[in-house]
Amino acid sequence: MDIRKKLPVGIESFGEIRTEEFYYVDKTGMIKELLYHWGKVNLFTRPRRFGKSLNMDMLKTFFEYGCDSILFDGLKIMGEQELCRKYMGRFPVISITLKDIQARSYEGAAASLWSVLSSEARRFSCLGNSSRLTGEEKQQYSRLTQADSEFKGGEITSEEALKGSLFQLSKFLCRHYGQKVILLIDEYDVPLEKAYHAGYYDEMAGLLGNLLSRALKGNESLYFAVLTGCLRVAKESIFTGLNNFKIYSVSDIRFGEYFGFTDDEVRAMLAYYSFEESYPLLKEWYNGYQMGRADVYCPWDVINYIDLLRAEPEAVPRAFWINTSGNDIIRKFLNMAKQNTRREIECLIAGESISKKINQELTYRELYQNTENLWSVLYTTGYLTHRGKEGEIFRLVIPNQEIRKIFSEQIQEWFQEEIQKDTSRLDSFCSSFVQADEKEIERQFNFWLKKTISIRDTAVRKEQKENFYHGILLGLLSHREDWEIHSNAEAGEGYSDLLLKSEDDNLGIVIEVKYAPEGNLEAGCREALMQIEEKDYAAGLKNEGIEKILKYGVACYKKRCKVQMNS
Repeated sequence: MDIRKKLPVGIESFGEIRTEEFYYVDKTGMIKELLYHWGKVNLFTRPRRFGKSLNMDMLKTFFEYGCDSILFDGLKIMGEQELCRKYMGRFPVISITLKDIQARSYEGAAASLWSVLSSEARRFSCLGNSSRLTGEEKQQYSRLTQADSEFKGGEITSEEALKGSLFQLSKFLCRHYGQKVILLIDEYDVPLEKAYHAGYYDEMAGLLGNLLSRALKGNESLYFAVLTGCLRVAKESIFTGLNNFKIYSVSDIRFGEYFGFTDDEVRAMLAYYSFEESYPLLKEWYNGYQMGRADVYCPWDVINYIDLLRAEPEAVPRAFWINTSGNDIIRKFLNMAKQNTRREIECLIAGESISKKINQELTYRELYQNTENLWSVLYTTGYLTHRGKEGEIFRLVIPNQEIRKIFSEQIQEWFQEEIQKDTSRLDSFCSSFVQADEKEIERQFNFWLKKTISIRDTAVRKEQKENFYHGILLGLLSHREDWEIHSNAEAGEGYSDLLLKSEDDNLGIVIEVKYAPEGNLEAGCREALMQIEEKDYAAGLKNEGIEKILKYGVACYKKRCKVQMNS
């Protein structure tokens, strides 16, 4: 029986991880660094799934009254005895997450925000009987705890109370405990993102601006605040006028190693679970993010892959991010991209770098105004990272194989949507296969290849490149709904790339696709046709009584192809 610790897949509770015997990568050093460098308000911006929520819960657990020091036994912070004596368990802590604040309307989102704040207020039931609060203040606290059930969108009294709720709660806690409050707000920008897409952005920006300004600006009950988010939107009115406001983004030097796993941490985890041999593949797929001076892995990916290995020791890496992050940003980027931008994307997928000016203070109104802004969004959200910078000019790269796979798949989906806009050309292309017109097939396929974004990464294996061209060809031929098409189907002594049957024409078509290194297209076609014959891919079609069978060898290199046929 395997008695090693469980892996904390999707668990963001520090206490649960420590009490239920989950594996924990020690990030408590962040507490010391925060206390040495904190501002009155501290904002950490990192991509999704980089440990922001778990770190925030770790901070809450450490600072909050009633802290159980046993939870931190054996962790780095316990080596700082004087710091622990002074700060551990010494504060009232307000801790909220805004990651679930989303609705189709402003009224619905405001009600959801009320619910979050009221739930947090109810944690401090001691305030209802506090001898240090006046009768009126106790009534105000009581209204805070019930506000989510009473709120009705558009009712000005409820909305005004919502705007002042964090300020009020911090004042009551400070009065009751005689100690200033620590305020933690996780995923502060999610309501803005959801509101932008749903069409009530101005209302939500105004609401959050008032809520945060009252809680963070000139609040004498506040010791310090920590906020996390994906984007830095310091230009927005929600942060107007804040003094001593410190922002730690993905490019800042401090705190780089506390969001994401370092190489040493990943090696230690692999050794603990006896998967040291998986290190090179795991590094290729999930490493490569530059956070300040730290080179880090995406924690979500590492944990999920090692968890998968425990069940399937031979499992290959997967793009776990696809299941957790919307990839709409890439699709919008591709839709807006002109020819020059598409060439830059090809360079990135090829493992090269491009230099771009990065603006880390975009507002949501500005995100999709042009492709230059989208480069900044791709960088701050983790689809790109940097390998050096000079001022605001960053040398951008795709960090790893996982993100390269996401780009490639999004490109293919985008291309399939694009080709459906030219049905007459698609009809002509498909008909050329039936007519055995290899020159026309070649001409048309070259046309389509020039329209897409090619995959030419030298680090990608030959079969992966072939899969890319295979996918494009499959998408084009799938336009013919009257054809029966099989991709990678078992045929003869192997698996053919494409098998097509047209019952109306009593016709079968076998297609083998090859990637031609150095552009030797003639040799690629010969290799493809030879494989069709040697593996007898047409055997199944013959057994079904298909009278006419056409065999095509297709060789591709970058945006060029050649087609040869045997019958």
